[in-house]
Amino acid sequence: MLWRFNLFPAMSMYQPFHGLPALAGLATFDAAQQPGLSVEECVRRLKRFHYAFRRLHEIFLARLTAEPVYELKMAFSLHAHYCAEHVAALRQRVGEMREPPLGLDLAPDPALEVFFDEILAAPTTEELLLGIYAHALPVLGASLEKHRSLTNPLADAPSVRLLKFALVEVEEMDEYGSQAVAAFEAEIGARKAEIAAWLEVLDDALAAAGGLDGAGTKSGETAVRQYSKRPFTYDKVPRRDARFPDPYNMGVNAEAFLYDPAMPPEPKVLMMFYKRLREIDVPEMMASIITETKGKPWGYYRDMTRQLWDEARHAMMGEVGFVSLGVDWTKVMVNFTWSLGLNTQLTAKERHGVLYFIEQGLMPKTGKRFEWETAQAAHNALSTLLQDYDWADEVLHARVGRDWYVSQFENAKEAVEWGDRAWSKVLIGWRQWRDEGLTQHRNWWPDVYLDWCRARGLEPDEKVLAFDESYEAKRADLKVLSASA
Repeated sequence: MLWRFNLFPAMSMYQPFHGLPALAGLATFDAAQQPGLSVEECVRRLKRFHYAFRRLHEIFLARLTAEPVYELKMAFSLHAHYCAEHVAALRQRVGEMREPPLGLDLAPDPALEVFFDEILAAPTTEELLLGIYAHALPVLGASLEKHRSLTNPLADAPSVRLLKFALVEVEEMDEYGSQAVAAFEAEIGARKAEIAAWLEVLDDALAAAGGLDGAGTKSGETAVRQYSKRPFTYDKVPRRDARFPDPYNMGVNAEAFLYDPAMPPEPKVLMMFYKRLREIDVPEMMASIITETKGKPWGYYRDMTRQLWDEARHAMMGEVGFVSLGVDWTKVMVNFTWSLGLNTQLTAKERHGVLYFIEQGLMPKTGKRFEWETAQAAHNALSTLLQDYDWADEVLHARVGRDWYVSQFENAKEAVEWGDRAWSKVLIGWRQWRDEGLTQHRNWWPDVYLDWCRARGLEPDEKVLAFDESYEAKRADLKVLSASA
């Protein structure tokens, strides 16, 4: 038996050929020999991470529409996209390790459900930011890192890879959140005691769950609800911050100007940046579709959230465009009438129909190609680049529409016509809003155009300056409206 004792010292000196990295670079031999987590324990924890990402995805979208701060709308769009992608990856990994039923749509612990329900029901932006960015995401990040350190890096290499990518984006969200919370320091400080008491509710819920990963000792207490005693109700009415002083304003028909061959291409770039920034209303509307549509395969939520994020990205492209031109975008009256009308007057399926109908109108020569060619004709390199990517995104969005909307109909023609009819049902209160004093539909174009001319040292074109066509009689696809409320 002596040879056995001699073997182990010999193998401890084992080196890969030519000193190459061992085990494909995944780990050292010492690390790969550690027992790590069993498949059962790994799956149990991964399912809790899946639940956390899924609930965060839900919270970001359910709170996006009614959140007035533009920057937070944009961040929620991006972070919902990240979460949707990680949910998809975790679902696939769990499915690789266990046979169905996987139980991925069930809350893994009642106390964990209370934790996320409380954040979803947070009454103000301050609590919402603290719940997401000062509690949920830091705890999730710590749990992911802990799991990665405990599991066997060779046997469980697919999970380790998944967690590595998840941690990159969790840390990015966490960093953004720290800055966002700091920006609301004054508001949080004014309600310090009240907010601190609620944060203890979150801590108690996590303790009752044994931590987010469930690996800790459970407190033995029952998680107590505070804000979530009353079931959360999604608020589908879009809200904007003070930089959007006239959100009902429909005084400038951007499409009528853009598609007018008599107008020169250079000021059309300014109008295209307005159209991009105005796409704030698409995430506001799409969040309502995703939030109110239940029971779909996760691929639906992942694809729709990707499109929602793209539309938010387009809005930020417009913001960057105005900055590049030296024009104050807050002088442009970016309205929310489209998202308001669709969210409050149509079903989720009808909203999706309108979205798809509009997307189809963006593909012909008068659509995204035209906008890209207009940017080229204006010799504006930034606008050309942004329109190029905007066009590419819309091709993807048309595919998303075919996969998840058109598939509900006999053929594409029927789907398009149904979406057109749905849009025609939306009553735009052009006169009503004016009569109620909500807006005068002021033509803001001359002031913005003059600012653009001054920034470029140009003499205004009188024909361009005189543009004065509103959305009273025509909608954005230039279809004539039979009546306006």
